[in-house]
Amino acid sequence: MSLQCAGITRNGGRCTVSVSGAQQFCHLHDPARSEERRRAASRAGRAKPGSREVVKLKAELGELKNDVLDGKVDRNKAAVAVQVFRTIVQVIELERRVRETDELSERIAELERSSSRTGGGRWTGRTG
Repeated sequence: MSLQCAGITRNGGRCTVSVSGAQQFCHLHDPARSEERRRAASRAGRAKPGSREVVKLKAELGELKNDVLDGKVDRNKAAVAVQVFRTIVQVIELERRVRETDELSERIAELERSSSRTGGGRWTGRTG
């Protein structure tokens, strides 16, 4: 039997998502999942700055290329600038890997907590 979620939407109306069984709330309104929703929103917020940086770097590189070709910037100075751009790209990649590792660690910890709540053991990686 399906019931309607007891949650209230941002505009003050009742949530229209169906829930089943003993559930009172959908996944968006379940108070027990608030931490999970907070982490997901946090990950989404962290993912955006990197793409803005890449767009900015591409624009700056394009501008530098045009300035070199037009003779406005010395080729030696442009070569040094490109080395700096490469370093910036490496730092952006490092930040992405650290963020990805942190997210995976969080997910593994959550799976282990979930497993312990349901009576499962900690995964050891062994199959025999």
